[in-house]
Amino acid sequence: MRSRVLAAALLALTTTATITTPTALATPAPALPAPAARATGAFPAAAGASTAGLFRKPVGKSWPGEIDGRTGNRYPEGIAWDPTRRAFLVGSMATGRISVIGRDGVPHPFGVAPGVSTFGLHVDAVRNRLLVTYADIGNGERSSESTTYKQSGLAIYNLRTGRLERRVNLNTPRLNPVGGHHGVNDLAIDAAGNAYVTDPASDAIYKVTPAGATRVLVRDERLRGDTIGANGIVWLPSGDLLTVRYDTGTLFRISPRGELSTTGLTSALVGGDGLALTKDGRLIAITNKLGAPGIEQATVLTSRDNFRTAQVRSVEPWPVAGPTTAAVTPHGTYVLSGRVDVLIGGGWSDQFTIRRIAH
Repeated sequence: MRSRVLAAALLALTTTATITTPTALATPAPALPAPAARATGAFPAAAGASTAGLFRKPVGKSWPGEIDGRTGNRYPEGIAWDPTRRAFLVGSMATGRISVIGRDGVPHPFGVAPGVSTFGLHVDAVRNRLLVTYADIGNGERSSESTTYKQSGLAIYNLRTGRLERRVNLNTPRLNPVGGHHGVNDLAIDAAGNAYVTDPASDAIYKVTPAGATRVLVRDERLRGDTIGANGIVWLPSGDLLTVRYDTGTLFRISPRGELSTTGLTSALVGGDGLALTKDGRLIAITNKLGAPGIEQATVLTSRDNFRTAQVRSVEPWPVAGPTTAAVTPHGTYVLSGRVDVLIGGGWSDQFTIRRIAH
């Protein structure tokens, strides 16, 4: 049960077309765009280039408040907005594959699975990159004894073509000399392209440079949870980071030097999964009850002192079960519900919902 609980909230985001037999790293997508199939059957392992122009609808066209769909790459946990395609990118806890989802809710292939399951996604359009966390927390189609709570890393894709260019192992003896369970979840990127990755199964947050160099930014027992620890994470323009500990709801602030402090919020975000920062500086926190006694809702927080302290400004109860994280878009902030609740409950579902926050 503990592994299922950890699996449910090692959150971070995604979906694709129907694929029941995952493949390993495959041939990169062709450089020239080609039509992308809209069927729900199997698709090429890397097809980012074929979807590059598929979703470029007129900017002025309004987007729906809710997008519902089905996918064979079940249980998307993470989501990101791709401004180059004007569409969402999601992963899959079941297969690990990455998909592109437009306003019609139909999943299209983006890239191969970097590992057993995928969680957090972040688009770095300036550097033509998509960064994705991957891990095995025990409920992927390819989960095994040799990879469960051992496989844990960051994948870097070419945003235009969908080609998987690098995998960075974040569970090495140098990073984690005492061993233990590991399974990365969410990530944030700073202005220089450095990635910061949470590991809710442990007490560490890792830093990965654009060149792929790794180190532990902070290791602190306050980040470790009884079930799920530090989960969602965002980077602030000041250079600081914010992360939420899932089981207690504590919101932490982390300096560029790795110094950890609380923001004064110590319980308001129990079940805190994904975090998102809007252009006007509001923090959107998505909470759920997948692995803690949380409330399914979207909470908007603000701060007058760069989140040395934080205040709750509004709360929106979430009508769709199992929300995990949010993506800020030109059309509003959208929350992903990938039916992870069904997975944790031992059921089966291929449905997902992407719904816009009212605030």
